[in-house]
Amino acid sequence: QAQLVESGGGLVQPGGSLRLSCVASGRIDHTYCMAWYRQVPGKERELVASISEYETITYADFAEGRFTISRDNANARVDLQMTALKPQDTAVYYCNADPRGSASGSGYWGQGTQVTVSV
Repeated sequence: QAQLVESGGGLVQPGGSLRLSCVASGRIDHTYCMAWYRQVPGKERELVASISEYETITYADFAEGRFTISRDNANARVDLQMTALKPQDTAVYYCNADPRGSASGSGYWGQGTQVTVSV
């Protein structure tokens, strides 16, 4: 099987930074597209950023210029560096590994890590 374990969430003040990490194990390999999604209660899960096997990167409009996604295939890890955080970034952030090569919303999911941006 496969497993994704996220870490790095927490409480941060507006304007602050957080770095989320996700470590993959099992059948997830470098061919998977890795992505971060987020979800707030009552809303659908939305894509934050994705990075393909070939390191093609996409960002949601709200993440562009503030968030940076990166992957380390040797350590089966994907990170999301978040800066200039806003209260509206508050959500549960999920790591995703998609075997389809792009962020289609399928594949494996982590358990989620809470990010709260508040004074």
